[in-house]
Amino acid sequence: MPITESDIAKIAELAHLEITPEERRAFTPQIAEIVAYVEQLNELDTSLIEPATGGLTPEHERADASREDAVRPSLGQKLALDQAPDPASGHFRVPKVL
Repeated sequence: MPITESDIAKIAELAHLEITPEERRAFTPQIAEIVAYVEQLNELDTSLIEPATGGLTPEHERADASREDAVRPSLGQKLALDQAPDPASGHFRVPKVL
């Protein structure tokens, strides 16, 4: 299915981007090339490839990345704020972001 300018407009809308008609015309062939490149992955035979479920060790051995879901005591407010640069009334104080 070819990528159209209306597809690019919809993507821009979903991403809350304002693009001009010129940008839409320029992006259409670029995105189409990217999609065609990625679609080449569908041609690969991955039937013998086992899904990756964890990390690898430095020796390239499979590692179990899961852990038991167990309740543990929390850090606590006093200890958490102990080395905070500017704690205030039991909270982390951070610079205002506008």
